[in-house]
Amino acid sequence: MERKPLLMALAAALLLILTTAGTSFSSALGAPAPSTRSAAAASAGCGKAPTLTSGNHTIQSGGQNRSYILRVPAGYDSNRPYRLIFGFHWRGGTANDVDSGGTDGYNWSYYGLRRLADAANNGTIFVAPQGNGNGWANPGGQDVAFVDAMVNQIEAGLCVDTTQVFAGGFSYGGGMSYALACSRATVFRAVAVYSGANLSGCNGGNQPIAYMGLHGLRDNVLPIASGRQLRDTFVRTNGCTPQNPPEPANGSLTHIITTYSGCRSGYPVVWAAFDGGHDPGPLDGSTGSGWRTWTSAAVWQFFTQFGSNQPPQSGNQQIVGQQSGRCLDINNSTTANGTQAQLWDCNGGSNQRWTQTTGKQLVVYGNKCLGVGQGAGNGTPAAIWDCTGQTDQQWNVNPDGTITAAQSGLCLDASGQGTANGTKIQVWSCSGGANQRWRLQS
Repeated sequence: MERKPLLMALAAALLLILTTAGTSFSSALGAPAPSTRSAAAASAGCGKAPTLTSGNHTIQSGGQNRSYILRVPAGYDSNRPYRLIFGFHWRGGTANDVDSGGTDGYNWSYYGLRRLADAANNGTIFVAPQGNGNGWANPGGQDVAFVDAMVNQIEAGLCVDTTQVFAGGFSYGGGMSYALACSRATVFRAVAVYSGANLSGCNGGNQPIAYMGLHGLRDNVLPIASGRQLRDTFVRTNGCTPQNPPEPANGSLTHIITTYSGCRSGYPVVWAAFDGGHDPGPLDGSTGSGWRTWTSAAVWQFFTQFGSNQPPQSGNQQIVGQQSGRCLDINNSTTANGTQAQLWDCNGGSNQRWTQTTGKQLVVYGNKCLGVGQGAGNGTPAAIWDCTGQTDQQWNVNPDGTITAAQSGLCLDASGQGTANGTKIQVWSCSGGANQRWRLQS
C-alpha cells in the first residue's frame, strides 16, 4: 500500500505545528455552501444526461484552478440517486494515490471502499480531490470552499442522493474530513477520520453528524490523544454518554471498535483504536499493513448503515424466532469475533438490534456481521465477525420467514429445535420447521 515516506519523520513536525494552529483558521469562504439537506434526496442532475464522466476534472474555486478525480459507477443510471464519497489524501499524497490505490491498486482504491461498493453492487460515486501543496491547510476556509464547489458541480452534473454524502481521509486528509464535520454537518451525512488531528480547522462543530475515528495507540506522527480530541467534539455535540472506550493492550496487535451509547438518534459516534502506528490499513496480528485490513469493511459498514432521506436508528430491528418467541442475541453484548449467536428473551438491547444492508449483511453494533465462514455445512455456527463484504456474510431474508445463507442456501436454525434462552444458532438444510422461521420487528 502506498503511503509516502513524508508521512512519517519529515511530516511530523509540520503536522504537529499545524495542530496547534488548527482552530484559528478564518471562516471566510470563497463560495456559497451547498443548500441544507431536505427530505428530497434527488440532486438537480437526476433525470438528465450526465455532464461529468470518470476521470480528471478542474474547477474554479477562490480564484484558483483546483482539480479532482471522479469515479462514476459502470452502468450509471441518471434516474438513480447515487451515494457520494470523498476520499482525501494524506500530506505528501495525491488524489491519484487515493483513486489508484497506490501499490495495492484497485483493492485499496479510496481506502478499500471502492472494492466493497463494487462487490455489493451498491452504486457509489467516488471523488478524490487534490490538495494545494499536497496538503489541506485550509487557509481562510479555501479547502472547504473547494469542497463546496465540487459538491455543487457533481450534484448538478450527476444524479446524487443528497442525503448520502460522505467524507474520509488519512492523516492530513483526516484533518480535512474533521473540518467538514465541523462546518458542513448539513451537507455530509458522516465522516471517517483515519489517524487525524485538528490540522484544517474546525469552524463550527456544534451540529450533529455521524462520526467515526480510527487511530493507532503507537502513532508517532499524530498521537492518539489528537484523535481522541476530535472524537470527543462529536461525543459532546451528538449528545453521547461520555466514556473512556476500551483500547487494545500495547503489543496485542489487535483492534477494538466501540459504538458510543446515548447518542442522538441517527448520529452515532464510533471509535476504533488499534495497536499500531500512523497507518490507515493496520492488520491484526501483524506489524505490517495492507488492503486486507479490517478498516475498509468497518468504514464501509459505518457509511452504508444510513438509509436515504432520514437519519437511521443506531439499531434497526429485532429478529424473533417463530417457535421460541425469543430474539437473535449476542451473549453478554460481546463484540469478539467468532461469538456464536443465540436465542434470548427480547430486551431491546444493542446486542439484539440488527440492520439488514443493501449488501445483504445482517449487522449488529453497527460494525459486526453475522457470518458462517467459507464452506459452511450443516451445524456451522452463525457468529459475528468484522464485516468483510464477502458472500459468507450475506443472507437472504425470505417472504416465508426463513433466512438463508446466500453462499450455501442453508437456513438460519435454532439448534435442536431449541426454544430456551441460550439455544445456539447455526445453519442447517431448510426443513420448513418453525425453528427456521423468523420475523423482523422494530
